[in-house]
Amino acid sequence: MMGKRVLIGVTYYDHEGKFIEQKQMHGKIRSADDRRGFEIQLEGSRKGETYWLPPDLRSFHEAKPGEYRERSTGETVTDPDFLSTWEITKSPPDFAPGEPS
Repeated sequence: MMGKRVLIGVTYYDHEGKFIEQKQMHGKIRSADDRRGFEIQLEGSRKGETYWLPPDLRSFHEAKPGEYRERSTGETVTDPDFLSTWEITKSPPDFAPGEPS
């Protein structure tokens, strides 16, 4: 997967499941580590930044050839190799790590 291009979508929800925001970004897979995950060297408006994805291959799906437009930036990504989507639910404000959820 090294050097392959990935279009990433991350949707954030609050602790009650209410939509907060959606972010999209794209770049090349630079490295992979069993513990840290996938290091993505971002391109486009976020060129020069690095983003880490969890080490879970289930979130990677082959992308069909074509143009993809990032809703959050308006950028067009042509023929990425993979799509990767994530949903993140924030913890309640009074949550303390180590407590049962």
